[in-house]
Amino acid sequence: LVFLSIFLPAALIGCRLLPSVRMQNTLLLVMSLVFYAYGEPVYVLLMVASAAGNYLWARLITRFRSAGKGILALAVIQNLAVLCVFKYAGFLAETWNAVTGLHVPVPVISLPIGISFFTFQAMSYVFDVYREDTAAQRNFFRLLLYISFFPQLIAGPIVKYHDIDRELAEREMTSEGMAVGIRRFIAGLAKKVLIANTMGAVADALYAAPLAQINAPAAWLAAVSYMLQIYFDFSGYSDMAIGMGRMFGFHFKENFDYPYIADSMQDFWRRWHISLSTWFREYLYIPLGGNRKGKARTILNRLIVFACTGIWHGANLTFLFWGLYHGFFLLLEEVIPLFRRKGSPVLQALKHLCILLIVLVGFVFFRSDTIRQGFVMTGKLFTGWQFPADSMRLCLSQLTPLNLLAFALALPAATPCLKKLEGRAFWERLSWAATPVLLLLCMLFLAGGTYNPFIYFRF
Repeated sequence: LVFLSIFLPAALIGCRLLPSVRMQNTLLLVMSLVFYAYGEPVYVLLMVASAAGNYLWARLITRFRSAGKGILALAVIQNLAVLCVFKYAGFLAETWNAVTGLHVPVPVISLPIGISFFTFQAMSYVFDVYREDTAAQRNFFRLLLYISFFPQLIAGPIVKYHDIDRELAEREMTSEGMAVGIRRFIAGLAKKVLIANTMGAVADALYAAPLAQINAPAAWLAAVSYMLQIYFDFSGYSDMAIGMGRMFGFHFKENFDYPYIADSMQDFWRRWHISLSTWFREYLYIPLGGNRKGKARTILNRLIVFACTGIWHGANLTFLFWGLYHGFFLLLEEVIPLFRRKGSPVLQALKHLCILLIVLVGFVFFRSDTIRQGFVMTGKLFTGWQFPADSMRLCLSQLTPLNLLAFALALPAATPCLKKLEGRAFWERLSWAATPVLLLLCMLFLAGGTYNPFIYFRF
């Protein structure tokens, strides 16, 4: 509520009043640092230090082209070291102890919010300078604004520097952009507050229950609720970031394209978290050789990419399993001709249902606290067809009118059926009229609800 009622309006009004882009950048940089410091007072220094390091590496690459590859390697080591220390140190120590039987002290380090996002964003800048896709930025504060810009700082999308390089120096805040941005922002806020939070409450209640109390209906309700929660949570934040960017004159690329209508795993990853999948393809898969070095190497490269994609999300074996699980089905898809060609409507529907099931089971492991919980919950989906009273009470207790309404809203909103109405006069009038109503509903829900952060804040 503080962000909606004070912080964002102050930033917008301040930028509208300032006469130059340079002064606007100064205001946005200060507010971005204040925004991050509000939740992470100490770690704002870490983010500034990370930006400074990458600024220097890029300048050195430009100055010493002959040693560019070595400088790039040092930049990558620096960024990965930051991630290893703050995100993976405890996980690595626990894994080492489990494998060796030793008792190395396990460090307890609080995770800086959004560290994976701002680190990967900074790394993409250095990569692009090395590949001469963009020129090294001479103004450190402009680069720091790119890395710390508050609309997409803590949960993406991962913005490439060359996509907004020009707008950092020259842009215009227009009334049309402001209106479109506000509508997009409120739509994303509604996704998060009205749907994702409601679905999250259902998933949290069911995943927190004793495994013995979970039967098939409860397992399916938990899995579907989380599948909807994570989509509306993350795509909602992406919509909010894109909308806020548009308000300030920036144009961020789309991060989601209705992934739950995919009819293959490859299609799913073209639609899900587009900025991350693009990042790994451009900066890891292709440098590893892509599919240019034979079938065996291609398989290895893809497994490496999806292992990294999984562990990027968190220091837990469940995330690693989720990444390799997706990599396995992508490889399997290549040897099953069914998924590589179009067919009858019935065949397409079956393919779509198959992909939805694969994705749903993957998210069961993604949400689980342990691998064991993931396997038990997955098993319950298919074998837990017993109906003891305590299991049914648990399941039915989650089917409240509010939760059922959220389900009813989520299912069509996860498909492009509403998008097809865009451009029609009646729909445009209806959507504009609905915007202030949605904002009011969101503020009422936020005022009366408990703290519920975005899922991707912890990544």
